[in-house]
Amino acid sequence: MNIIVLSRNPMLYSTQSLVNAARKRNHFVRVFDHMQCDIVIEANAPTIYYQGQKIRNVQAVIPRIGTSATSFGACVIRQFELMKVFTTLKADALLKARDKISCMQILASHGVQVPKSTIFNNLQSIDQMIDEVGPVPFVIKLVNGTHGLGVMLAEQKKIGESIIEAFHKAKQKVFLQKFIHEAKGADVRVFVVNNAIVGVMKRQAMEGEFRSNLHRGATSEVIQLTEEERHVARKAARVMGLKVAGIDMLQTSKGPLVLEVNASPGLEGIETTTGHDIAGKIIKYIEKNYNYR
Repeated sequence: MNIIVLSRNPMLYSTQSLVNAARKRNHFVRVFDHMQCDIVIEANAPTIYYQGQKIRNVQAVIPRIGTSATSFGACVIRQFELMKVFTTLKADALLKARDKISCMQILASHGVQVPKSTIFNNLQSIDQMIDEVGPVPFVIKLVNGTHGLGVMLAEQKKIGESIIEAFHKAKQKVFLQKFIHEAKGADVRVFVVNNAIVGVMKRQAMEGEFRSNLHRGATSEVIQLTEEERHVARKAARVMGLKVAGIDMLQTSKGPLVLEVNASPGLEGIETTTGHDIAGKIIKYIEKNYNYR
């Protein structure tokens, strides 16, 4: 099978893991920088060029699209879809998942429990919206943040108001979220491939830190999910239209709360923590389904 991995950096762990997994299964695989793709839009003749060469005879694409390249990355994915190439990530699913507000709205509309959140444009509403997610502390998140960047814990209402006002003046959109004390700085990453849970890890933030991102020094361990948590993880991926997804959840006494749905989840943390060949499972998913577009 001829497979293309869309990635801006061929040396990234996730990209290398996918390439190696494909080659182990005797597939021809290349890494293309999606930001260097040229798209020709024409009725009944969609075309993509890469480094001056027309892309032909490709059976599958594995998009690894970073947050800074979401818009054009989605255009490239959609062009492959129009060319009838199997893709592990649909353009519309990427756009829905990458928009944090839309993602939360979609999840909530399907009955998936999420931390109570507010978003607003009118600064006169700050006090009321803080009270909606309060009491303090509460979480302030940049809509376009990633890897824990742009996520702050406001331990006093006045400090939170000042942070929100500063972002507003800088034309940065934020939303507020209820702080879940009982999570104790931990969350759970569930990796889903084609509705099957293929890897689970619990991430624990460093002492004095509430963000549990591994990039920020958090530790990780393998855990077993409850049946309810398994159901919620699969449902979250399904309602967002994702066949490959990383679901981030908080464990609470009232059941799991979905924090985020990642459309292009990294493989390093989940593979090194669990010892599972997640990349290999993605390749197997392609092998079984690439004829069914």
